[in-house]
Order: sequence, then C-alpha cells, then structure tokens
Amino acid sequence: MTLAAPLALLKQARARFTQREIAAHVGKDIKTVRRWEKGETQCPAMLEPALRDLLQNRARTRGSVGGDAQFRFIDLFAGIGGIRMGFEAHGGDCVFTSEWNDFSTKTYRENYPGGGEHALIGDIVSFPAEDVPSHDVLLGGFPCQPFSIAGVSKKNALGRPHGFECTTQGTLFFDVARIIAAKRPAAFLLENVKNLLSHDKGRTFDVILQTLRDELGYEVHYRVIDGQHFTPQHRERIIIVGFRGKTAFSWDELRLPEDGPRLASILHRTDGSEPVLPWDNDRFFDHASRRVQPKYTLTPNLWTYLQNYAEKHRAAGNGFGFGMAYPTSVTRTLSARYHKDGSEILVYQGESLRPRRLTPRECARLMGFPDTFRIPVSDTQAYRQFGNSVVMPVMREVARIMLPHVQTLLAEETRHGSKQTLSLYA
Repeated sequence: MTLAAPLALLKQARARFTQREIAAHVGKDIKTVRRWEKGETQCPAMLEPALRDLLQNRARTRGSVGGDAQFRFIDLFAGIGGIRMGFEAHGGDCVFTSEWNDFSTKTYRENYPGGGEHALIGDIVSFPAEDVPSHDVLLGGFPCQPFSIAGVSKKNALGRPHGFECTTQGTLFFDVARIIAAKRPAAFLLENVKNLLSHDKGRTFDVILQTLRDELGYEVHYRVIDGQHFTPQHRERIIIVGFRGKTAFSWDELRLPEDGPRLASILHRTDGSEPVLPWDNDRFFDHASRRVQPKYTLTPNLWTYLQNYAEKHRAAGNGFGFGMAYPTSVTRTLSARYHKDGSEILVYQGESLRPRRLTPRECARLMGFPDTFRIPVSDTQAYRQFGNSVVMPVMREVARIMLPHVQTLLAEETRHGSKQTLSLYA
C-alpha cells in the first residue's frame, strides 16, 4: 500500500461527496480533510479502507427535506449526469431530471439509483413548466449539434437547417427559458460548444443573451473554458451562468491549473497497479496479462485506411487525419463519433505495433469521471455518451465559485420575501 493510494481515493471521493460527508465517514473534522486535499498534510494510509467503503457505498443520504443538502437543482438534457456530479460534489440535491435518450438514461439510472427519489422524464418539450419542482439552480447542457462546427457542416451537407432554424434540437434553449421564467431559480448554468459564440455571425448567441438578460432579467456571465486544465484533453466549451439578482461573481475566482495532467494519467496501467473494478472486471483490461483487451487495437485494414486518408489530405494541403496520442500528450477533443474509427485519439503502442482506441473506461477518465462511475451500455453507446458529455471537474469548479453567490441570493430572499415569477414562456 502506497501513501499515494489514499490521496487518489480522496480525489475520487471529492468528485461525489462534500468535505463534510468525507470527514463524517472517516471520523475526522472538515479542516483535516481540507488539509489532505490541499497537500498540506498526508492522507493516512490507514484510511484507505474507509475511503474505499465510502466510494463503494453509492447510496446518497441527501434529501430535499432534512439531510445536509445546501441547495436544490434540476438537471436538464442530463446525458449521463456529468454536470449533476459536479454540483452534487458541493452539497446539491437533484430534484428533477430530463433526458430523452434511452441509452443515456440507462447509464444515468445506474449511477444515480432512484434519480435521487425523483422521476427521470424524457422529452422536456411537452413537459409543463409548472410541474417542474421548485429549485435553486437550473443546470442544462442543451444539445450542441445545431451549433457545433461538425453539426453545422453535416446539416449543411444534408440541406438541413441549423441553429434556431433547427426545429428539433436548436429550439430546446427556449424550453430552458420557459422553465426559468416559470420557476425563477436563483441561478442557472448552461453549457455548449465554443462555436455557439460565432454561429450565424454571432446572431444566435445575441438572441440567447437577449433572452436571458433582457427578457428574463438575469445577470449573465459567460466564458470559454478548456478542459485540459483538469484532464489531458483539449476541449473548449462555453459556460453561461446567470443569477436572479446582482452579484459580485467573477470568473477570476476559477482555479485553473496551468500545467494539467497528461495522457498517461488516464491510461490503463500495465505495471500491476490497475485497479480491479467489479463493475468492469476484465471488460476493458485483462488484469492477468496486464494489457488492454486486444479488440481496442486497430485492425490492419482500418489502420491502412486511416494512414492513406491522412496522406491524401496532406497532399491536398488539408489538415485532416488521425491524431496520434502519446503518454505525454494532451489529446484532441473526444467526439460522439469516436466509436466509428477512433481517429481523433489513437493511442501509440510502439513503432512496430498498430495504435489502439481508448477504452470506454479511459474515455470516462478523460472526461473526469471517477472509476466508481459504471458503464452498463455497449462500447458504441459508451463512446457516444462520453463524447457528448462534459469534463466533470470543470463543472465542479464552476459550481464552487457559483455557490457562495447562490447562497447570498437565497439568504436575501429569505429576508425580503419570495421571488417574483414571470409568465413570458409559460
């Protein structure tokens, strides 16, 4: 047992539990846990069993009444719960979830049993806003395909509309606005691709800001954050946060490590230290032979195709091609199409060996999910889910700087009376 093991377990626990919960479980005070987390003192090796027990006991005790929940939130377009996990890490209680994809809801239910004692509904479009439970924070990673570079290119090629002209996904933002207008949460967080800023020469984003600021009356802040501060992946996403009243919120409060981790930190370890996860067993990694399962290595035909494809585009002066990733690399952005050929992130296995895809477990790690996160779906669906998800530690960090302002607004509401409701989108 190494001294590093308890610290690694502590970091995993902090992705799911508050410092207070961890302190209570291991019999220490919050200040001690905080010192371990900051590296001021070492996390004792003897606490490893207690931390493992905490991670394996996934049932949450928070509730909307009683417990230690600090705020209530709803999770719209939830996917596999990456934004939810970031806000739960700071004491939030999820009281409502919406996700339409059946495969994603399977993964979501597996990792959030019972949904936090609330129903997980499908399509939010037809759901009455007045039936959404009261909440303090609205979370929504509304679908990004209509605004992403790849999504716009694909829709143009097919002759389909995109952005707000897309009648299915593009207008889902207005369902977010409809719920904000009806329920008036103290704050919201919306996440989307960086291209949302420039889509339709900026007009799309202008409509979003006008809706949130002018029509709904929220103080709005936005910033593009690169996930590579927290995981070895270059993944830029725009984060839009809003508050019901005036705050002193500042993005300067973010703690973004300058030197983020590298690919080696998320790869399966072949030195015998790869953890045996009972929910994975040998699905992704053969622990007996200490190697990634052979099926993730590219076939000779696929590898030849990708090399020829890259060479053809190089000759034409284009930048298209595969992305080889090394232990010291920061990868390209993981996409939902990764299941097709894995070309954007190919793991180098040696000069004489064909490269391989990341395994779904490595994709989970690349997105910042702890190893306690279960993957109950096929590899194809798992690749799609992680490619569509968020870098969870980014959400956790944004939640950290949002919360003091949410709590201030809630305290002021308690002193001065209930919040005003709007009917603009009812």
